Amino acid sequence: MPTTWILSANNGRARFFAESTPAEPLQEIEDMINSAAQLRTVDTETDRLGPRAAGDSRHSVGGHQPAGFQHNAQAGAPTSMYQPAQTPDQHAADLFARDVAAYLLKAQNDGRYQQLLISASPDFLGVLRTKLDPAVQKLVKAEYNKDYTHSTPQQLREQLNAHQAKTAE
Repeated sequence: MPTTWILSANNGRARFFAESTPAEPLQEIEDMINSAAQLRTVDTETDRLGPRAAGDSRHSVGGHQPAGFQHNAQAGAPTSMYQPAQTPDQHAADLFARDVAAYLLKAQNDGRYQQLLISASPDFLGVLRTKLDPAVQKLVKAEYNKDYTHSTPQQLREQLNAHQAKTAE
């Protein structure tokens, strides 16, 4: 019987389980933690105004203004048109999804599984889909946009069986 892997993931954690037969308990084979997701924004953000920045001056005048910076004359406060492509949290999730996808690809190349079930929080599932190698994508038997990373292996199996029963109806 082919080995099925079950991935339960969110932005901060990915748990990998192996299932040889449905009668046997799930075996947890890996528990990846995204350490960047557990940091506070203040710990990851380094773009702060220095002591000589114009924004810190008494009159907020002088100094070079960054591209996209505009002064709102009506409100008397500066506004910024710049919007980053990703927030720090999104960037951390993107990097973590790459790590998870790389792990799945290596395991697939090593022949450790033949089928894959993915249960992930909706936002992480969307990011992960874009990172999966086509060879891994072919092995995905089902996807569930639910976060069961805190479930026991038995609870995870019960939840996934309930989802499969709903889709079979």
